[in-house]
Amino acid sequence: MIETALILRETILAAVFAGIGCSVVGVFIFCLRIPFVGVLISHAAMAGAILAQFLHWPELPAALGMALFSVFFVGPLADRTDMDVNVSLSILFSLMMGIAFLGIGLIPEPRTPMLTLLWGNILLATAGDVLVMGTVTLLVLGCLRAGYKEIKTVLFSRTVAAAVGVREDLVFYALLVLSGAVVSVNLNSIGGLMLYSLLINPAAGAYQLAYRLRSMILIAALLGVGAALLGLLCSYFWALPTGASIVICSSLEFALCALLSPKRGRFRQERTDS
Repeated sequence: MIETALILRETILAAVFAGIGCSVVGVFIFCLRIPFVGVLISHAAMAGAILAQFLHWPELPAALGMALFSVFFVGPLADRTDMDVNVSLSILFSLMMGIAFLGIGLIPEPRTPMLTLLWGNILLATAGDVLVMGTVTLLVLGCLRAGYKEIKTVLFSRTVAAAVGVREDLVFYALLVLSGAVVSVNLNSIGGLMLYSLLINPAAGAYQLAYRLRSMILIAALLGVGAALLGLLCSYFWALPTGASIVICSSLEFALCALLSPKRGRFRQERTDS
């Protein structure tokens, strides 16, 4: 009974930290208008972890290293080749997917640990996993609190931020580093193929309801935690895959937010005026 209670506590804490961390950095990605970077980061972290399994390296450092490599390579690749950043993201995404599936093909049977990286299993979260997830989540919230004005300015416009003296490049890449850290520590719990939805859906849903950045971050965090806990309940009562349940719940939350959005009339008016 005590062991079951401890497992349940760790699972719930992991869901809460995953919901908060992913949704907050999801707001950063959403407001920067580069949502595809969430796909890149999640799949790069997955590729790094799969490669680490093949080479018998520690998974978390490899996942984080690959995620950071991918985001730091986007800007220089776009600048050197004079391409749109989304094209650079697509090229790097294909590279990461190639590395991931190459690793899957090379890893001998059984492939159960590798499948966990793809689909996630938050029910297997250990006390150590929860500690790491909580530490990274608190780091994200601490950075947000300490540099809120600078972050807000960069999220509004990198050009405006540079004009008023903000080191927009430093803030921009710091946000990407935080995003990579959050994705890496949640990889085993949510899964590389599922993380993108938990990054973007709560942020997109919060955007439907909020007019200010603070409100958007708070609502996104609530939606993220709600989706994670509701997904856990669905998984428990109906024996469903936990990661997929969380993602579906987050998608349903977005649909509800879009339906109830006070901005619907404004969006409709803007389309009519255009």
